[in-house]
Amino acid sequence: MRALYDLPAPAKLNLYLHVVGRRADGYHLLESLFVPIDWADTLHLSRRDDGALHRHDLGEPLPDDDLCLRAARALQAATGCRWGADIHIDKQVPSGAGMGGGSSDAATVLIGLNRLWDLGLDRPQLMALGLRLGADVPFFLGTGPAWVSGIGERLHPVSQPSLRLAVLKPTDSLPTAAIFRSPLLQFSESQAIVAGSFANTCFNPLGWIEGRNDLQASAQAQSPQIEEALRLLQRSCGNSRMTGSGSAVFAEVADDALSAATSLVQSPGALPSGWKGRICRSLESLPLADWIPG
Repeated sequence: MRALYDLPAPAKLNLYLHVVGRRADGYHLLESLFVPIDWADTLHLSRRDDGALHRHDLGEPLPDDDLCLRAARALQAATGCRWGADIHIDKQVPSGAGMGGGSSDAATVLIGLNRLWDLGLDRPQLMALGLRLGADVPFFLGTGPAWVSGIGERLHPVSQPSLRLAVLKPTDSLPTAAIFRSPLLQFSESQAIVAGSFANTCFNPLGWIEGRNDLQASAQAQSPQIEEALRLLQRSCGNSRMTGSGSAVFAEVADDALSAATSLVQSPGALPSGWKGRICRSLESLPLADWIPG
């Protein structure tokens, strides 16, 4: 096998995100419900015989040393693999959105190269590599929706029925560290429950509608665009919430709100210049989950 084409790297949304504590090293402890959505990047991987790694941008230009290349190098180093790769990426998921686009790209590179280079690493091995790259990467190496805790490294799979969601991404991108330092950062009581209580069930420790994003108030104070995006979705859909540390926001779209939500994200001039919007579906499983042994 010398190439793999059209590999999806889906974005994610935090249906809720609670800050439940802070570790001695300064990292905050989180509890969140993650779902993948059908807004995705697309990657194509070709094997090289010379061991070199090159990324080719088919859409939005990425930083010179992005998570895709770091993931490929980490996989080479961990396995001693002498193959290289050309990584072509069609970037569609907005950067700086809190949607995990870069982390998903890295996970897809790990999954794809594990197969292309015939390495045979199993899910725990790939997750350990992914965690070194970023706290969100292991989620995209899992199987689908998950209740996430710790600093993002503890995953408990849950069954989350597909939702129809309107997603807006303003032009602002916010530094995550500044949001966590804000005096407006909120804290929630932990909803932690023994992992076995909700594996392979529809159990949700809180119920996502009743949850919130504890980073939202801090982000709104730093970006009027986020407040405006939340207002637009609230008006058209009757609900709205920020994902991750922003700046993307989302709303569940009921049948009676579909026309208004579609007009908001698709009609010319409905959104401020440079904003992006889509009607999405959450995914009940990750598209490459079956590619990982074990």
